Amino acid sequence: MSASGNAAYEVTEIEFGRAGDVPLLARLYSPKGVSGFPAIVDVHGGAWTGGSRMDNASMHPAIAASGIMVLALEFRLAPGTPYPGPVADINLGIRWLKANAARLGADPERVGGLGTSSGGHQLLLNVLRPHDPRYTALPLADDADASLAYLVVCWPISDPVARYKMAKETGNDRLVNNHQAYFGIEAVMLEASPQHIIDGDLSLKLPPALLIQGTKDANVTPDMADRFAAAYAKAGGKIVLKKFEGQPHAFIPQNPAAPASVEALGLIIDFIQGQTA
Repeated sequence: MSASGNAAYEVTEIEFGRAGDVPLLARLYSPKGVSGFPAIVDVHGGAWTGGSRMDNASMHPAIAASGIMVLALEFRLAPGTPYPGPVADINLGIRWLKANAARLGADPERVGGLGTSSGGHQLLLNVLRPHDPRYTALPLADDADASLAYLVVCWPISDPVARYKMAKETGNDRLVNNHQAYFGIEAVMLEASPQHIIDGDLSLKLPPALLIQGTKDANVTPDMADRFAAAYAKAGGKIVLKKFEGQPHAFIPQNPAAPASVEALGLIIDFIQGQTA
């Protein structure tokens, strides 16, 4: 474990668990000078095959400085670890944070999530199925579950089947190969589709959600965010869909100083603070 920080927050590198012999690492941003603060688990994107806990690092300092703890997770990736292994790693990370929140100065009742792109997909699976035995396969010596008090998803792959078909139609071999590396076959993409899950089950317990989406995002179908937000609301969930005109996929970490990115990050912070006041 190592630590560094500034006047507003401290940064610590931790190991939150193991998957066999593989250490599962995370970067923890802890607000200073306050206690009982909200906390979020951050799940990065990378088309299920890449990325790290540093992917959204341009967002984390502002969130932590506002008085919100951030646990940025590292998890196993395809093709070495296909679905559902990475979802189980994330499930463990959520449970670890909830189990350790009070010790770390946070409020275990005010733990939420932030997921981007394929990280949004995997975070949504844990929100919709927090007790799925495939996702809870990694043990933790505590009875915390992976349910969340609130949720922020940015440009999420909420319908992997639709994205897979789009990638094939447009000749995007990279995305086609990444889908196949993670899911294997299209039937698994459907089974692990948040859109499909929420369309078929109106009894789900859904936390308040914020969905951030750029209108020039070539990595999702044009209607993906709208369809998911509509299904979420139909299933009884409270969701805010905020679109940013002309913005591409992953626009906040790609250009954090741009006006749209600054506005979006402020909206995320305001949403979290509003859910946890």
